[in-house]
Amino acid sequence: MASNRLDETLAAELDELRSTGTDKGDESVVTAVVPPSAGRGPRYRLAGSDREFLRMNSNSYLGLSTHPAVVDAEEKATREFGAGPGAVRFISGTYQAHVALEKRIAGFHDRESAITYSSAYAAVVSTLGTLITPDTVVLSDELNHNCIINAIRMSRPAARGVYPHLDMDSLDRELGGAAEMGSRALVVTDGVFSMRGDFADLSAITEVVSRYDGAFPENVVLVVDDSHGVAAYGPTGRGTEEVTAGRADVLIGTLGKGFGVNGGYVAGSETLTDYLREKGPMYVYSNPITVGEAAAAEMAVSIVDSVEGAELLGHLASMTGKFADGIVASGFETIPGPHPVVPLMVRDTERTSALVGHLFDNGILATGLNYPVVPKGDEEIRFQVSADHTEPDIDYALEVLRSF
Repeated sequence: MASNRLDETLAAELDELRSTGTDKGDESVVTAVVPPSAGRGPRYRLAGSDREFLRMNSNSYLGLSTHPAVVDAEEKATREFGAGPGAVRFISGTYQAHVALEKRIAGFHDRESAITYSSAYAAVVSTLGTLITPDTVVLSDELNHNCIINAIRMSRPAARGVYPHLDMDSLDRELGGAAEMGSRALVVTDGVFSMRGDFADLSAITEVVSRYDGAFPENVVLVVDDSHGVAAYGPTGRGTEEVTAGRADVLIGTLGKGFGVNGGYVAGSETLTDYLREKGPMYVYSNPITVGEAAAAEMAVSIVDSVEGAELLGHLASMTGKFADGIVASGFETIPGPHPVVPLMVRDTERTSALVGHLFDNGILATGLNYPVVPKGDEEIRFQVSADHTEPDIDYALEVLRSF
């Protein structure tokens, strides 16, 4: 069947994005990783370029994606069990490595149980879609990740509300006003907000939740997606819970950022994870991560939960502080915080694009974020510091920024 008219419509929308500068542009293709040497961290080669790039736009905050033990664990499991799981979990796709990984994650987060998914996005959409019923009230921070927004949009709650970013007074009012609207309430928030590097005070949110918990027969449940927090900050890498001394009822995380591998997970009570195995569509009907990825992820979690992990986290915190302080000293604006997402607030689309181009021309990969990815006036460059970075790497990045 012909689709020429549809293609014309789609092409017009693409042209509009390109003409306004709000398209994401061509994707960079990594062709090689150059190992650390001479006091500098790893460098990356891209298709179409002969130069080596300092990567400051990676979610692999601890550099574990290239850690020899993590790579070896994936290779060994893949050779033993094959490249793919072969089926969804409840048919025949569960392997010993999946079970061991989930036990390791549960222990790491001091929870009864954990369940893994193909990605954190799948974990969020499947979990919220399963827990939100027609008798549920949902309240969400206005800067929550796209996966949370879409999960709520696809659900049919009794009521939904969006409270201003990190505004506890507004959350208190919204939750108090919803007490008669449903039997269950979900308060959903990112732990770390990926575009800004700021974070939710889970202790303060818990206080609000506790005040109204008795008004809902099935509780007020705090759901936290800490994908950018876990294995990225906190002295032991427990993320936003550790930094704020708060605790989620349903904790969602990723294996694809700080842990450096692939996949997502939910940690909580055993009853919760048993229910998600029975009802969660993206668990029941979708393949899990591969056996190799599960083995690699378990190794990554064990590294974070070790002396080596604490050292990596300490170095990451040091490099993050050095870079953030350097941005301010160089006359730029940032949003202060301990997380290795360090935003340089440009607040102008054209200037953001120009600065990203300047960085690229000087061998630095960084991501510019323009509207509609961020609100107008919040245009920025999102720098992401890694434990792979050395002091000379940070000094060079600051030198390039000052030369703009």
